[in-house]
Amino acid sequence: MNAVTPRRIVVAGGGPAGWMAAAALMRTLGRTATVTLVESDAIGTVGVGESTIPPLITFNRLLGINEAEFMAATQATFKLGIQFDGWKGPEDRYFHAFGLTGKDHWAAGFQHFWLEGQVRGHHQSYDDYCLELIAAREGRFAHRPDDRMSYAYQLDSTLYGRFLRRMAEGDGATRIEGRIADVDLDAQSGDIAALVLDDGRRVEGDLFLDCTGFRALLIERALHVGYDDWTHWLPCDAAIAVQTQSVRPPVPYTRAMAHGAGWQWRIPLQHRVGNGIVYCSRYLNQDAALAQLLGNVEGTVLTEPNRIRFVTGARRKQWYRNCIAVGLAGGFMEPLESTSIHLIQRAILRLIRLLPAAGPISPHDIAEFNDQQLTDMDQIRDFLILHYKVTERRDSPFWRQCAAMEIPDSLAQKIGLFRETGRVFRRNDELFAENSWIQVMLGQGIVPEAHHPIAAKLPDEELARFLTGLRDQVATTVRTLPAHAAYVAHYCAAAAA
Repeated sequence: MNAVTPRRIVVAGGGPAGWMAAAALMRTLGRTATVTLVESDAIGTVGVGESTIPPLITFNRLLGINEAEFMAATQATFKLGIQFDGWKGPEDRYFHAFGLTGKDHWAAGFQHFWLEGQVRGHHQSYDDYCLELIAAREGRFAHRPDDRMSYAYQLDSTLYGRFLRRMAEGDGATRIEGRIADVDLDAQSGDIAALVLDDGRRVEGDLFLDCTGFRALLIERALHVGYDDWTHWLPCDAAIAVQTQSVRPPVPYTRAMAHGAGWQWRIPLQHRVGNGIVYCSRYLNQDAALAQLLGNVEGTVLTEPNRIRFVTGARRKQWYRNCIAVGLAGGFMEPLESTSIHLIQRAILRLIRLLPAAGPISPHDIAEFNDQQLTDMDQIRDFLILHYKVTERRDSPFWRQCAAMEIPDSLAQKIGLFRETGRVFRRNDELFAENSWIQVMLGQGIVPEAHHPIAAKLPDEELARFLTGLRDQVATTVRTLPAHAAYVAHYCAAAAA
């Protein structure tokens, strides 16, 4: 058997993106590749991607990670969804939960039967039919048989990077300490030949992953792929993050609290709380934003404010020549729906699926990667725009701008279809399923004008029995669940901070 020359993969940058990539590549590619990661301790990471979504469970399982050990190491808690305060109107509140609501029919989703129930006098909330939502509001959680509870994590992303570093280095990844001073391009092909460090060392490779964050040293500064700016749809362009002491047991959900020029997050971990304010600098300056954030946190502030400026959008090519952008280097989705770590994960797993064992990389693989990755980003973009566009708030210039803005045709079609017919369709491998769109659209005040006629076929008694049975099943199950904080303490308690 002929020996295969290992492909030399160089990861530029550490943090969650770099170490997720290194750990996954080492764990899956084995001896067919070498992985070298270059990072500098002198360069910090953004470090605010603390709220995640359920696909991270799959990523961790693919890497053979023990969940309890991972959660203890990252001070993680469980997450069942996001509570949105003040998005429809200043005093309104709704919940976007993981999992399913009710029970679908093959011809029509559950929302059609719920809407028919509203017509016939069953005025219970759509929320009452979602196990994860009711469990979150009551502060309860437990693993259930056959993964019948959909959840994610609230974690310390910096500690997650360190956890993965130990795994990657244990599997044979090499870490080089150093600051990248230059990117050396091959004169003939235009590909990246090596990273040049500030002490003159060269790190050569065949394939380079740009995990350098907003700086995008490889994909943009060296290769100039261009950037599509989406701030006309997602106008927030700044954030400030701080950590605070916990003052109460952690709840199994993240909060997104709207204010006059954006929104504020609150993410409870085991030993502290992550807080941040996201805002549009056109309507709120940095000093006022910091004062507003600090005036709305609970507990003693533990860290200096981390000020972040960003431009929401995407690189026009995520894979160009022999360089793949991973994480913030590929673009930025504001953290409203906790998709930052997910996009890192998607890029890494997509790369592994498309990476040949040896020989040249096919241009068709590169094209397919770009098409899939940019489709992901477009679909997430639309879901984020939805939260701003369909607000009923008119109490500040920021919200009036959001309500009046033009939106992509793809989103207008989705909103129009639901408003007129109650229908939502998931396209291909779209991240957010039908129930996510329904919860947000209903929560923001869109009530369908009609629903599927199949729901009207049910006799009154049968419809009542169907709806009551589903509500009772949710309520009964939630009563059996322990308090979230008690379950975390038993299952994955972290060492004292």
